[in-house]
Amino acid sequence: MLTGRVQGVGFRPFVYRLALEHGIHGWIRNRSGQVEILGQGESGRLARFEQALTAQAPPAAAPRIAARESLAWQRLENFRIKPSRSDARPWIHIPPDHFACPECLAEIRNPADRRYHYPFNNCTQCGPRYTLIRTLPYDRPNTTMAGFDLCPACAAEYREPADRRFHAEPIACPVCGPWLSYRPGMATAATAEGEAALTAAAAALRDGAVLAVKGIGGYHLMCAAADPAAIERLRARKPRLHKPLAVLFPDDDTLLQQEVSCSRETLARLRSPQRPILLLPRAPQATLPEALAPGLRELGVMLPCSPLHSLLLEAVGAPLVATSGNLSGEPVLTDNAEADTRLSGIADGFLHHNRPIQRPADDSVQRPIAGAVRPLRLGRGDAPLELELPRPVPEPLLAVGAHMKNTLALAWDRRLIVSPHIGDMGGRRSLSVFEQLVTDLQALYGVRAARLLCDAHPDYTTHRWACETQLPVTPVFHHHAHASALCGEHGIDEPCLVFTWDGTGYGADGSLWGGEALYGRPGDWRHLARLRPFRLPGGDRGGREPWRAAAALCWESGVGYTPPVPAPDLLRQAWQRGLNAPATSAAGRLFDAAASLTGLLETASYEGQGPMWLEQAAANCPGEALALPLNTDSLPWQLDWAPLLPRLRDAGRPAAQRAADFHASLAAAIRDLARRAAGVHAFTRVGLTGGVFQNRLLTELAQRQLQDAGFQVLLCRQLPCNDAGISAGQVYDYLGSRCGED
Repeated sequence: MLTGRVQGVGFRPFVYRLALEHGIHGWIRNRSGQVEILGQGESGRLARFEQALTAQAPPAAAPRIAARESLAWQRLENFRIKPSRSDARPWIHIPPDHFACPECLAEIRNPADRRYHYPFNNCTQCGPRYTLIRTLPYDRPNTTMAGFDLCPACAAEYREPADRRFHAEPIACPVCGPWLSYRPGMATAATAEGEAALTAAAAALRDGAVLAVKGIGGYHLMCAAADPAAIERLRARKPRLHKPLAVLFPDDDTLLQQEVSCSRETLARLRSPQRPILLLPRAPQATLPEALAPGLRELGVMLPCSPLHSLLLEAVGAPLVATSGNLSGEPVLTDNAEADTRLSGIADGFLHHNRPIQRPADDSVQRPIAGAVRPLRLGRGDAPLELELPRPVPEPLLAVGAHMKNTLALAWDRRLIVSPHIGDMGGRRSLSVFEQLVTDLQALYGVRAARLLCDAHPDYTTHRWACETQLPVTPVFHHHAHASALCGEHGIDEPCLVFTWDGTGYGADGSLWGGEALYGRPGDWRHLARLRPFRLPGGDRGGREPWRAAAALCWESGVGYTPPVPAPDLLRQAWQRGLNAPATSAAGRLFDAAASLTGLLETASYEGQGPMWLEQAAANCPGEALALPLNTDSLPWQLDWAPLLPRLRDAGRPAAQRAADFHASLAAAIRDLARRAAGVHAFTRVGLTGGVFQNRLLTELAQRQLQDAGFQVLLCRQLPCNDAGISAGQVYDYLGSRCGED
């Protein structure tokens, strides 16, 4: 018996061909999401066959041998695929969406092939899965392909076990499958269909147009990446004034390496079936406009994620901007009519197709940090993400995550499923997609949650939604979830010290945390230390106005500071009285203050702009660490940032040096705090998590210093360290809190 990802990935025809190759008789069948195999043959052949089942499995598969037994010899003369059985408890694994395999790409480039230039080509090894499955079992009538009847040629491939399209549910061709349509923004312009639509869209992009292009998991907004005027139009219309834009490159090493620095490992990741966006350093000889990522020497790059994108790039002949087709912060749009309406003020034209998208899946985003490529956003290709829990949960759980970068997590038995990125939960559409996924995840996996887990913040949309249901609800503190997610994915259930540094989150004392050090294990955290709290004038506005954090630090320290507002004295008086000036220990706001005080940024147009520019400024400058006092008189200990202020405000030093000193000082403070804590508590592992540790410079400096001090450093590997990992952390924390009860 094999379990794991063995459905919807061509596993049965793979086993069929493997059995013929090894001279094995018997059969294979699906059994409620698992695969059952009876193999008969000479013992050496059987051993090689069993090893190949996992070692040579299709790229989209992830099989595990769950059980084996020896049976008496039977008279078997061949190997066959038997009908599926559904009498066992479902053990469903939903495959994510994958890029086209080499065979399918070769077909669309072969003029003699019947699928030449067909943008929806796929087989059992590639193509959409998660975004088109409506219900299970995974059969064509239960997908968004139900409305496309197979032509005789496709039907023959679908029924032939030796064919790589045997039971490939999204199978299609130009005769019977989906097709493209191109609609220019002008209502009077003619619509083109099929290959003519692709040609018209490519011509519009070459002419400087901004297009909305429907892909696998939703729409992209696209324009020519080498055209500054087109980039400016896209930025002004979305609006997205400074936030970096991802660039879609042809699968061409020479062109890619002209613009970004790629290692062998990052090239392999870019070419993986997941096809993520990778954040990579710009090459010294880069020629693409700085407007793609203002203030940064890093570019988000991706390779084509579908045959449509490959064909479009080949027709345009140059890299394209490919940013999410949405209104900022919302889930990516998936419906043709809704895209026409909501993107009408942004796009000059629309490249639609008529294959419905059941649920959105935005691009995944990853960044090389500390020797590994680490996830920043889960999306198309790598989600749903499945993790194994250390022990069974006492009842099925649905964790509804945080407010920003929201994801969902469904847990039952020892299984944990994390959804793709949903978005920020501040709008009606985000809530609508959230509620759809709540229903979909439970239906797809055949699990109904008996308890909800949510962030403890009473004003979060997800918290209020959970409390309005009829199910039992368990709140989990934000930073406890961060720490538990990190320990959970590493499979660690012993005391650790974990630094949870981010923007802000609701703390166990009712204040806004964000620069914490927690000691313990999932479900049992002690608040050991924190950054010195400060009152932030304007509260939540501080995330977009770094000068507010700068004012807070200066005023808290008795240092003169005049904020850039019409009535600075009135603002300070309000701050002194505590009016709309909540106390916070947020490390993210500390980075904002540093960006402002070094003169890099007063007002941000997107979340994290100040910290990102600060990291960029410090990138190539060796920093000098300043000693930051640690007050251990009472719990939680307080790490004082005050000695940083004179250095940050010293206009006689280059901004790059001040930014580098800031990073070096915080990394040294993390090491020193860990050493001090190790003198009081028993631990050898130190974790770094929370959105601040998306900062490669800080993370690598801190990791190096902690390792030199003798600690093992834990960093996120499969879950994002930002709020996208909160839903999984809520599950790990709840499971830890119940340890020993059941």
